[in-house]
This record gives sequence, structure tokens and C-alpha cells, in this order.
Amino acid sequence: MAESKKENQLSDHARGEIDHWLKKYPADKKQSAVLAALREVQHENGGYLTTELMNLVADYLDMPKIAVYEVASFYSMFETKPVGRHSISVCTNICCMLRGADDIVEYIESKLGIKTGESTTDGKFFLKQEEECLAACCGAPMMMVEYVYYENLTPAKIDEILDNLD
Repeated sequence: MAESKKENQLSDHARGEIDHWLKKYPADKKQSAVLAALREVQHENGGYLTTELMNLVADYLDMPKIAVYEVASFYSMFETKPVGRHSISVCTNICCMLRGADDIVEYIESKLGIKTGESTTDGKFFLKQEEECLAACCGAPMMMVEYVYYENLTPAKIDEILDNLD
């Protein structure tokens, strides 16, 4: 059964996900669900947010639109332009850097034929700007693909991970 989605309206699924998060906060603190709301609508929209989607989130959470724009532009997990389906983030903080993160970034750029901040021409991959810290120092060097962590990276491990994505 197709999910109902009217023009200028969040999908049923997005509203359900947002409502799930709203239950975790006091009724007068609806804005606390903004990160989850933006994450969901970005996912449904193929990996990026539009002004229209941010406006819908603002309306749903009774927030000023500018406040939602500020959140979307501050956090690196949100994109405001079309990007590749699979988002790749490589940690380049000190632990990862000392264990070869710069080489990992160069390898991925070479393998995919793109630079950080770019998507592949087929729209399959997006190599985000390098991440300052993804909080997995013990497994350095590491990257995140679609919010899944991959640690102790080598070129062979990267090939296996990326080659197995649809």
C-alpha cells in the first residue's frame, strides 16, 4: 500500500517517526525532536534537505523556520543540496590522522574519482567533507557510511565495504 503524501505535507512515515521522538520530550519542548525530524525527512528525500522540507518540519514542531535552518546548516550530518546515495565520512581527528586517515581519504578519492565534498557521476557515492571526530578512536582509522561505523581501515577493507553497497 502506498504511503500517502500530499504536496506540502510530511509523509505518514515521517510524521510517525517524529511523533515517536516527540514522546521522549515534554509537550512544551517539541523542538527537541528537530534532529530526528530532519534526519528522517532527509533520508526520505534521497539524502538532502530542501527549504520546503525544513519549513514542514518547522511547522510540525511549532518552531521558527530560521531555527530549523540553523540546525540544518550547523550539523555536518545534514545536506542542503543533492548528493550521492551513500554518504561516506572519514574521521581525520588526531587518532585517525596518526593511523593513516589522510591516506584513507586519498585512497577513497582515487577509487571513486572524486574529491571530498563531491558525489560520483552515477550518484552512488558522496564523500563528505572530512569529519573532525566520529568518536571511535580505538578503531582508527575509521569511516562512517550511512551511519554505520567501519574501523581499522585498509584499502582492501574499503574496497570490500564500498563494492558491497547497492
